[in-house]
Amino acid sequence: MKTDAVAKLIKKWSMDYIKMESSTDPEQVHRICFALALFHLILSALLIGVKTTKEKRAEIQNGWWGPKVFVWLILMVVSFFIPNGFFMFWGNYVSLIGATIFILLGLVLLVDFAHSWSETCLENWESSSSNLWQWILIGSTASMYAFTITLTGLLYGFFAGSGCGLNRFFISFNLALCILITIMCVHPVIQEYNPRSGLAQSSMVAAYCTYLVVSAVSNHTHETAKCNPLRDGKTTQKAVLVLGGVFTFLAIAYSTTRAATQSRALVGSNKKAAKIQLPGDDGHAEMNIVTVQPGRTDSPRYQAMLAAVEAGAIPASALQQLDDDDDEEEVMGEERDDEKTGLRYNYSWFHIIFSIASMYVAMLLTDWNVVNTKGPDDSVYIGRSEVAMWMRIVSSWVCMFLYIWSLVAPALFPDRFSDY
Repeated sequence: MKTDAVAKLIKKWSMDYIKMESSTDPEQVHRICFALALFHLILSALLIGVKTTKEKRAEIQNGWWGPKVFVWLILMVVSFFIPNGFFMFWGNYVSLIGATIFILLGLVLLVDFAHSWSETCLENWESSSSNLWQWILIGSTASMYAFTITLTGLLYGFFAGSGCGLNRFFISFNLALCILITIMCVHPVIQEYNPRSGLAQSSMVAAYCTYLVVSAVSNHTHETAKCNPLRDGKTTQKAVLVLGGVFTFLAIAYSTTRAATQSRALVGSNKKAAKIQLPGDDGHAEMNIVTVQPGRTDSPRYQAMLAAVEAGAIPASALQQLDDDDDEEEVMGEERDDEKTGLRYNYSWFHIIFSIASMYVAMLLTDWNVVNTKGPDDSVYIGRSEVAMWMRIVSSWVCMFLYIWSLVAPALFPDRFSDY
């Protein structure tokens, strides 16, 4: 889609119905991503209400790959026969909103992952006689802070020269926020209401937000080389472009997969679903709920095998073999994850996340609908507009705010966080 030959070929195939001014026309990218977004929205609608893999509609998620690919190809072809005016509206409003939501979800999941990582290390450390997890926690925390300090030093050394007031503000404000969250996470009041908060979470948030600042100032085209020494070096530009592109799409893949499969963390879990209501009208609600799963010896299969052993129809070793098989199923159940008793994630939510992720990719590739072709070789540069710079900076600020809120919320509303 980045060559004029492709644009001319599409124009020819559509018999001049699709008119593209150049290969950098943002509508070209929005057509492909629109087809992908619509495809996932259709799948999401078809999978609403699916609870187990035993339902017929669950096969849409876990199979039917040929028909799904065929439908996606049809949608992509059809998108090229839609007038450009529609994609101007789609790119300026719908994709922008979807991309913003995806960024917010990614930031929420990052803060959640920071807390989960620290809690996992602490739990493994407490349950193990070895100090391995203690050193993993200390090493990862020290590495993150070393990464943050190094990047901050490089920013001050190469991107905060004279006349670079905006860069200095970004760097200094981010440094102040990093110091603030470091102090807050170990403050006695925060520790009282959230004992598991600590430097591990703050180091991860500080490192990510500092990276966003680096990405913003290093990819922005400043008026002078003092504010961005990477703007004039062709080799450096290509290296930064390749590394940044690889990291960006890896981050998108991770964020999309984690957001899609962590529906409980984002939309909550229905705790009542685990309770089984029994018929009865004795007025005692607690007697109508089964909260304990029946044991293996209460199952009809086990009782039938036991009766057969007592009658002498089969040897007693068969009963022992049944116990061994059940033990093996319990050990391997998590690895197989066949989802026979329930879904590990919400199928409909899964495709909603991928739909808004495709909108985010469209906005990213079109540089938030601002494409710069003023490169030395007429190359298309992505991420160098004012909008792209501010999106990264604001994202870092929002991430800091979310983490600060996760620290102070238990202290401000102790009753609402008493179960966590």
